Parts: sequence; C-alpha cells; structure tokens
Amino acid sequence: MVKRVDEIDFLKCIFILLMISFHLVYIGDTYPYAKQVVYTFHIPAFFMISGYVMKVDKPVIGFMKNVLWLLVPYLIMESSYILMASFLPIREHIPNLSFEVFLEKLLFKPIGPYWYLHSLIICSIVYFMSFIRYKDSGTLVSRLVIASVTLGFISLYWGIISLSSILYFLLGVCIRQSSTEFLSFFKSSWLAIAGFAVMIMFPENLDRFTLGGLLITYLAVSSLLALYSILPRFLAVFFNYIGRHTLVLLLFSPIFTALVKPLVGFLSFEQTGMLFLLVALIINVAGCFGIGLLMDYLGISSFVFGKKKIMQSVK
Repeated sequence: MVKRVDEIDFLKCIFILLMISFHLVYIGDTYPYAKQVVYTFHIPAFFMISGYVMKVDKPVIGFMKNVLWLLVPYLIMESSYILMASFLPIREHIPNLSFEVFLEKLLFKPIGPYWYLHSLIICSIVYFMSFIRYKDSGTLVSRLVIASVTLGFISLYWGIISLSSILYFLLGVCIRQSSTEFLSFFKSSWLAIAGFAVMIMFPENLDRFTLGGLLITYLAVSSLLALYSILPRFLAVFFNYIGRHTLVLLLFSPIFTALVKPLVGFLSFEQTGMLFLLVALIINVAGCFGIGLLMDYLGISSFVFGKKKIMQSVK
C-alpha cells in the first residue's frame, strides 16, 4: 500500500494551480515564456506522481472500479466540453459538430484539460495488465518492457497518447516498483532552485521529451520540496488540502476559467496581471470546491466518483 505523502499533496497543489493559471488566456498571452517553462514540467510531474501512487497489487475487480471512477467523470466533463466548444468562441472551437466528430474527440482526441484523464486511464490499464500477477511470473524488467512497448505502440499507431506522457508515467512506475521512497528519489534542495533557474534560461531545454526537460522536471520538484520544508504549518495544511482535491479542480476549473474572463478589463489598472491571476485563482478554487460540496450534499458524488463524499475534511 502506498502511504500518503504530504509533500506529494503540496506538489499536486502547485502543479494544478499552475495549470489553471496558464489556462487563463490573458496570463498565457502576457507571459508566453513562463508558460513554456511551466508546461515543460508541471504535466510531466503529474504523470510521474500518478505512476508512483498507482496501485496495481489488487484484484482485477478492485482495479477496474478505480478506473471506472476516473472514466465516468471524464466522459461527463469531456462530453460537456465538446458540446460547449461547438458553440462558444474558444480556441478549441469545433465548427459543425457531428456525431462522428463528437465520438472522435471523446474516445481518441480529447480537448480541454480532460486529455490528462484520458491518457491516465490508458496508462493505468496497460500498467495493471502488464504487472498482473507480476510476482508469480516474469521479472520487473520484462513487465516494464511489456508496458513500454504496449504504450509506445498505442502512441505511435493510434496517436491517442503522447510519448512524453508515457515516459514520465513509467518513470513514476519505476520509482515505485524499485521500492524507492518518493522523497528519497526527489531530494529537497536549495541548490536545485539555482539549477532550475540556469536550465530555463536556454529555450532548447524547454521540451519535456528531452534530457533538458527531464532535468528541469526533477529540479522543479526538488526546488518545491525545499520551499515546502520552510512553510508555516497553517500554509502547509492549506496547500495540502488543495492538493488532495486536484481531480475536482481539473474537472470544474474550465467553468470558472471562462467565467473570469470579463475581469481582465475590470482589473486592467493593475498592468502586470498578477491581481487578475490572484482573483481568478481564488474564484476557481472556491468555485470548484463549492461544486464538490454541493455534489456531496445532493448525493451526486456517489454516481460520479463512486464515493459518498469527494470533498475530504481538513486534517
């Protein structure tokens, strides 16, 4: 069983807030280089963490239930996003939406942030099938080869998952299967901050599927762990709580990302955009958590997430 690690929740919090930040068109357009830097490490780190915490030492039924409760919210939210993209003037606008296009987007080429869930579901199933009864047959290396080849084939033949997503997910799997603790592999280091700053100065490193991108991801995680070590307790609890609810934020943040767009003009007197970013993040987090709490109150969470309450109590 994978023990819950507070530092991982903190990392997830930072990465999901960065995702929301740069899904705000105004912020992404105002700070394109910062967006490129963030996109180099935040999704790769998410996949690495997902590979690390994924549990495959369980019966088939138990595992498939976990997959089901990723699939259900994915189908609901991706379907809604596709329909929304057919009549709203967003960057992923779909003109003349047909049933064939709808199925293509839903099953093979998802749009919006939900592509992450789509890729995670694929990686999880292949990982489980490759490692089923692992201790009784085959070596760790052979299981990893099977998972890598299968996912690589899916990526290259069907193009429904990126090679970079596969790489980082399997790196997380390797860390977990080697019985290495997450905080032993990723070292909290103040020097990592300096290394990170140097690496991002060179645009050629800003590609997640390169050695430079891999190093930036490692340094970003190590740097954040160093920052976490000096956080006051109340801030650590606050960030960890957000980090335990990244699924809720991933699912519902597009609603509030769209709703806060008019605030750009209203807050234009602050020219850096940081005030807009702060307000937008507060609205996003509060709004997403509000939806989660409402779903718990109405009893909807059982049908969407497979649990009575999706919002956990503060610890």
